[in-house]
Amino acid sequence: MSKALSVDLRIRVLRAVAEGASHREAADRFGVSAASVSRGRKRERERGAPRPKALGGDRRSQAMERQARAIMEIVAANRDITLAEIKAALAERQVGASIAGLWRFFRRHGITLKNVWLARPARDFFPALQSAPTYPVSRSCLGQDGAFARTDPHKAVGV
Repeated sequence: MSKALSVDLRIRVLRAVAEGASHREAADRFGVSAASVSRGRKRERERGAPRPKALGGDRRSQAMERQARAIMEIVAANRDITLAEIKAALAERQVGASIAGLWRFFRRHGITLKNVWLARPARDFFPALQSAPTYPVSRSCLGQDGAFARTDPHKAVGV
């Protein structure tokens, strides 16, 4: 992972540029790239100090959190909905979202996902198992005629 240049090194590089060295000359002298020198000068002009910007961290979850109410409304209206269906419903509301972003959103909020059963229960094939208890089947894996069809590989959201 990248590491920010020290503030001391940044100050020495920028001092060399202020004393008349070109960006490339200062970069060669201090063992940094010319692009780093340019970015440092820009940052110094904009902020007044050559301090580095923050590295890493989450930069996108706030956008998803602003849509929390819309996401929860969509899930409340249909508890057996897949992440892909939620993404499509958000797109209809002009809200951009990714499956991975939705996954992280639900994980942050403690909302778990339930498995989508993609195979017919054994009792459909073996008459002796007709009295066996049934298992939950997500409607997202059923076709229009009610037969099993793999329409979406994603898991359904269970609240």
